[in-house]
Amino acid sequence: MPGLRRRTVQLADHLILIAGALIMSLPVYSLFAATTHPSGSPMMPRLDPGAALLQNYGGFITSTAGFSGDVTVVAMLWNSFLLGFGFATLKVLTSLFAAYALVYFRIRFASAIFAVLLLTLMLPLESRFLPTYAVVADLGLVNTRTGLVLPLVASGLGTLFFRQFLLTVPDALLESARLDGAGGWKFFKDILLPLSIPTAAALFLVLFVNGWNQYLWPVIVTSEEATYTLVRGMQFFGRASLPGLMLAILAVIPPSLLVILFQRQVVKGLYDGSH
Repeated sequence: MPGLRRRTVQLADHLILIAGALIMSLPVYSLFAATTHPSGSPMMPRLDPGAALLQNYGGFITSTAGFSGDVTVVAMLWNSFLLGFGFATLKVLTSLFAAYALVYFRIRFASAIFAVLLLTLMLPLESRFLPTYAVVADLGLVNTRTGLVLPLVASGLGTLFFRQFLLTVPDALLESARLDGAGGWKFFKDILLPLSIPTAAALFLVLFVNGWNQYLWPVIVTSEEATYTLVRGMQFFGRASLPGLMLAILAVIPPSLLVILFQRQVVKGLYDGSH
């Protein structure tokens, strides 16, 4: 009886998870099914796949649009990748260095500095866009990929995760490194950095998806068609149009693949970073 009860509970758990997964994936499937029908067909909602999948996506990927002809799927994919990768990489690096300084250096008012960093989590990112744009414009970085990525690299959330993780590192490692004559940089590079890889990988994935999906900041800081991202392209083509729907599907694929391939590392990294 206990074994039967346990199997029943497990079956119920799996059924609930499967039902939840189907409910969450149904809108995405409906979106994909709509893009497989010829142009001019009723778009949404559609659950029946059409026969124009290769024709629609093949023609769209090889086409150009815009006044300059620079609006292409390949260019938008590349711009989205640069934004997501640069956004995540620089945020992870700056957060790790900031947490390292707060934990291992005798900085005056370190607690107050960390409290200010935490306060930034209370402010929505969009509330800082206008003053940030003024700085970007003064530096001459408007309509550049540097201006697209660099102003957003500071991360209070990343600093919090790395700080909590570094506080769990045994002090014996630091003492051993000092006895071996290792300086601050060598201790960071040879000991802390390898230990931080799971947390860094999890944070990188979360920040990559966040950067990949950015819309408002690219709209503010760039106006040239060559700098359009996939999310910006959806607005350009129209979210209810066939090209807009295909861009939505293409925008979902890379983050989804990363999450599926590295979900174990993400869970482990987030767990380690919070303990």
